[in-house]
Amino acid sequence: MNVTTYDTINIHPKITLLSNICDKSKIKLSVLRLDEIHPIISGNKIFKLRYFLEDVKECAHKQIITFGGAYSNHLAATAYACNTGGIRCVGIVRGEEPSVLSSTLLFCRRNKMQLEFISRSAYTEINDAALQNLLREKYGDHILIPEGGFSLRGVKGAEGIMSLFDQKHYSDVCCPIGTATTFAGLVNGADNTTEITGFSVLKNLADIPQRLKKLQVDTSKRYSFTAEYHFGGYAKKTTELIDFLNTFYKDNKIPLDFVYTGKMMFGVYDLIKKNHFPTGSNILCIHTGGLQGNNSLPAGMLYF
Repeated sequence: MNVTTYDTINIHPKITLLSNICDKSKIKLSVLRLDEIHPIISGNKIFKLRYFLEDVKECAHKQIITFGGAYSNHLAATAYACNTGGIRCVGIVRGEEPSVLSSTLLFCRRNKMQLEFISRSAYTEINDAALQNLLREKYGDHILIPEGGFSLRGVKGAEGIMSLFDQKHYSDVCCPIGTATTFAGLVNGADNTTEITGFSVLKNLADIPQRLKKLQVDTSKRYSFTAEYHFGGYAKKTTELIDFLNTFYKDNKIPLDFVYTGKMMFGVYDLIKKNHFPTGSNILCIHTGGLQGNNSLPAGMLYF
């Protein structure tokens, strides 16, 4: 599979109806299984990377630089895509280099991604022109992918997710929010019959409106977001969340990650219980993949 050419990927994700919730609430709830479209570049990743990978094919230098943390799904997906396509890539990693690399960073190195670790304070400046000039001086010409694909190119790619299903069947589409890139793409790709609801997985993410403005979201579309289901912040967890993931898998045989999709799904269930969605709603939840993030959990914590 040549993942540098998006159109060659056979993306036909299935939609799974969750019968246990339907029987209780008169609400239909389904999951778009983007986690199954590829074993590595699963979920929303290939969509956000799509146009960057197409851009680099037109460049003589064939080099990508991007950013992420020690457990970044984005870094792992980019490393694999670049290695498969013969593209040199550099990952700028948040924090000092640890004595033992995470499973994610080990995967990146196996896929020939060059890792450069910078301090957390320096990482806050990754969008500044000064740092980007330093990267150009050190590595030469390259395609720069912002963290999580946060850009108009990333949004354009994420819009493609909305073409994978018939929107007229669904009153609501739900997704987790990290950088808000996928959320922005879903909003822009939606028609006015569908409302997009985002669930922030970061604590104190107060700048979502500013992010959406920067990403040129169409404000005439129907969308909303909540920051009530982050469980303490990015990659944080509680016993309640872990118990939910295990129960959800037992009931539906669908694995969720604890960083993104698990928190969104918990939030959807909770809002249904609180009668947030009108009776008769037909809700589609986007599984954004990222199951490799569960590798950071102690063995046996999850039953799948």
